[in-house]
Amino acid sequence: MVRPPLSFIPSPPTNGFHVGPLFFHYYGLMYVIGIALAVLITRRRVSAYGGDPALVGDVALWAVPAGIIGGRIYFDITTPAQIPHEWYGVLAVWQGGLGIWGGVAAGALVGVWRVRRQGAPVALFADAVAPALLVAQAIGRIGNYFNQELFGKPTTLPWGLIIAPQFRPAGYAAYRTFNPTFLYELIFDLALAALLVWLGHHTRIRPPGLFALYVTGYSAFRIYEESLRIDYSEHFLGLRLNTFVASALTIAGIVWFIYSQRRRAEPAAVLDDGPAATSTAGDTGPAEEAEASEAEAGASDDADDAGEDGAGPHEPEVSATASAQEIQSDL
Repeated sequence: MVRPPLSFIPSPPTNGFHVGPLFFHYYGLMYVIGIALAVLITRRRVSAYGGDPALVGDVALWAVPAGIIGGRIYFDITTPAQIPHEWYGVLAVWQGGLGIWGGVAAGALVGVWRVRRQGAPVALFADAVAPALLVAQAIGRIGNYFNQELFGKPTTLPWGLIIAPQFRPAGYAAYRTFNPTFLYELIFDLALAALLVWLGHHTRIRPPGLFALYVTGYSAFRIYEESLRIDYSEHFLGLRLNTFVASALTIAGIVWFIYSQRRRAEPAAVLDDGPAATSTAGDTGPAEEAEASEAEAGASDDADDAGEDGAGPHEPEVSATASAQEIQSDL
C-alpha cells in the first residue's frame, strides 16, 4: 500500500445539501454559477465590442439547454458503462456526466443560429464568449470534486486528493491519494481565459481568432489530462477515446486560427442587436436618434438650397471643365 503524503486535499464529506425536502447537488450548483458568470462576462465583452448586451441573454436562453443536452448525449454515447442503471439514467446529469465536446458543439451550433437570426456578426460574438466559456468550465470542475470523479493516477504529491474507497476504480483500491486532474484543468482554464483577454486587448487578432485559440489551447491541454486520468473510458488503439478527439480538435483549431488570420480583412463590424439597430455602439437612445434625424434633415435642406443657388460643392470642378472645353474650342 502506498503511503499517503504528509499533506493532501481531503475528499468532500457530501456532494450536496438539503433545503427542506429538496436535495441540491453541488455539481449542478457549480454549473449554474459557472453559466451565470459566463453570461455576465460575455455581456460585458459584447458591450466593449460595441454591441447590445441583450443579445447575450437571447443566445444563452437557447444555447445553454442545447449545451446540456449535447453534453449528456456525448457522455451517454462515449461512456455507456457509466450510465446509472435507473430508468432515468441517461438523463441523470446531477450525478455527473456532461461531455464538454458535445456541450460546446451543441451550444455553438444553436448560438450561431441565434446570433445570425439577430443579424449580428458570429465571429465577433465567438471571440466575446471564448474566455467566458473557460470560466464556466473552470467553475464546473469544482462540481467534479464534490462528486469525487475525473481524478488521475495515484500520487504522493502534497496536493494529492483523497478519494473515498467506493469511488476508486477497479485495481486502485490500495491507493488513497490521486492526482486532482479536475483541479489542474480548473487552473489551466482560468489561465487560458486571462491570456485570451490579454491578447484581445494587446494584439490585433482577427475574429474569430480568439475562439480558435480557445479550441486549440483547451484541446491541447486535454491531451495531457487524458494521459493522467484513470476513470472509465472507451479505448481505441490503446488510447482513451477523448485523446483522439482532443488531438483532432487541436489540429483543427490551429488550422482555423491560421486561416482566420490570413484571409482578407473584412469591413469592421459591431455586435448590434440586428438590422433594426441604428448605432454602432449599441447605446443610441431616443434623444440621440432625434438629434441625428434633425441633423440629417438640416443637411438635406442645405443641399437643396445649394442646388437652387447653383453654388454646390462641385461647382468649381464643373466650371473648370467647362472653361477647358471653351479654350479647346477656340483653339
